[in-house]
Amino acid sequence: MARTSWLQCIVFCCLLPAVLPVVCWAAHGVSIDGQLKYPQGFTQFDYTSPQAKSGGTLVLHDLGSFEKMNPFTLKGEAPLGLTSYVFEALAVPSLDEQFAQYGLIAEDIVLAGDKKSVTLTLNRQARFSDGTPVTAEDVKFSLDTLKSDQAHPFYQMYFHDIEAAEIIDPRTIRFRFVRPNRELHMIVTQLPVLSKRFYTEHPFNPVDGKGAMDIPVGTGPYVVAEMQPGKSITYKKNLEYWAKDLAVRKGMFNFDAIVVKYYKDPVVSLEAFKAGEFDWLFVNISKQWNRDLTGRRFDNGELVKRVFPHANNAGMQGFVFNVRKPMFADRRVRQAVGLAFDFEWTNKTLFFAQYNRSESYFSNSNYAAKGLPDADELKLLEPFRDQLPAEVFTQPLVPPSTAPPGSLRTNMQEAKMLLEQAGWTIKQGALVNGKGERFRFEILLADTSFERVIAPYAINLGKLGIEVSYRTIDPALYADRIKSFDFDMVVTVFGQSQSPGNEQRDYWTSSAAGRKGSKNLAGITNPVVDALVDAVIYAETQVQLTTACRALDRVLWYGYYVVPNWYLANHRLAYAAKLKHPAQPPLFYNADQWRDTWWSE
Repeated sequence: MARTSWLQCIVFCCLLPAVLPVVCWAAHGVSIDGQLKYPQGFTQFDYTSPQAKSGGTLVLHDLGSFEKMNPFTLKGEAPLGLTSYVFEALAVPSLDEQFAQYGLIAEDIVLAGDKKSVTLTLNRQARFSDGTPVTAEDVKFSLDTLKSDQAHPFYQMYFHDIEAAEIIDPRTIRFRFVRPNRELHMIVTQLPVLSKRFYTEHPFNPVDGKGAMDIPVGTGPYVVAEMQPGKSITYKKNLEYWAKDLAVRKGMFNFDAIVVKYYKDPVVSLEAFKAGEFDWLFVNISKQWNRDLTGRRFDNGELVKRVFPHANNAGMQGFVFNVRKPMFADRRVRQAVGLAFDFEWTNKTLFFAQYNRSESYFSNSNYAAKGLPDADELKLLEPFRDQLPAEVFTQPLVPPSTAPPGSLRTNMQEAKMLLEQAGWTIKQGALVNGKGERFRFEILLADTSFERVIAPYAINLGKLGIEVSYRTIDPALYADRIKSFDFDMVVTVFGQSQSPGNEQRDYWTSSAAGRKGSKNLAGITNPVVDALVDAVIYAETQVQLTTACRALDRVLWYGYYVVPNWYLANHRLAYAAKLKHPAQPPLFYNADQWRDTWWSE
């Protein structure tokens, strides 16, 4: 997907805990283990370049449209770039480190010895784009607003353990915690800072839509210069940007203007890129990467395509069952539907054998469950043995395979048996239950390119008597239906950070299952999952965190809430040759974050 939301960035930027105790304060940065790569007085991050030049215009693209200018509410879509170019958080992550953040709006971060509060001192130079100073009152307003029902429900869950904010003086604010949590002081620094003055004069979440397109005031390096919903939005560099000389911003946000053009179809947008209508493309479709990125402008060097490695936790991509639907309520049914997917054939035939199979909810990381549960995992799992499938204790996490000695035929036979055990039988070629109701469902898509993946999968399911339809709908309508859980099955990615933590509440817990807009798309309401999510969030050491993640991984895996897909350990990027980038990419980053360090020659 082209769009990267503020929610995704927050999840990505959660930081890795370690065994050592938290230090009580750090003037220029903070980490969970007290270690920082960059010392006081550092000049800029290593993944930026001193040779970066200012100037020029970067043209990007997105799919669909936008109908609001507030990215922090549930209803509607905000334009790409608003969260990263106009709004800022109290601190920024180092993309070189797993567990460190450095002060931006907050220049000093003091964690109390009992870890029940953190006190921040704001940079006296911090300014909103209207020239007004950022004060502790703005920061408190930001927390109170984002925790309210006016904001996207994600924030209520993510900031759940931040009890309140207390203003000490105009530049000092203290956040009190409900209970100690190894990452809460880090989460505090990820708080987006909003202008109380602006959102007092303009509605934060307009009920009737009036004011939804008011241009917001933020502290970021750009301001909105022009917008045409459905067509484009233009960001212009704020020449008075308060943080342009800070080390955490040196070599970044180098373009004078950034334009985002909107397209309805990814196929059309690809041709537009090849024709020179925009400059930068993140490629998540293997066919595009291998066959479609060709032509005169590639041949003469005007366009470049390149792979950039990363060390990110890949999380889980999959076909997600909506277990709120009666036909998916039975775990055996979900397992059977998963057995009909032939990854090996799909990867070889459609993906040029580029992908790795997702084998965990924490793929490509040390948090992935390995082998059978060890003694520490069993301490977490044993109290729930009677509530868990036996496989959690007896089988490693291994996705179905058609590679020899396995075969699709064998998998389909097992699927048929599981469906029969769940009360589904074939009658006149159709799979029906005891009431004579046919097993049918729809797979909802936002990208036509996925239809070639779903088509052979639907054929396999048809052989089991299951009637499957699939359709691609308008991105805005798709987003609304996802928020309302109005689907049978969808394709999604549960992204994971280098430190799984509070965001897990929004992914898997019972409280999120009924909350519109949550990431618990599957509708999981499992008390064991709830307990293990708490074990992840309140782990006090690296060992405890790893153990809790692996235990949670096993329970989610054998709940068969998704049909596991695939992942890549790199970013595939195509871009105009005029764009330059630092010699060395960071370790832990999404493609948009890397792009923020680029410039134009």
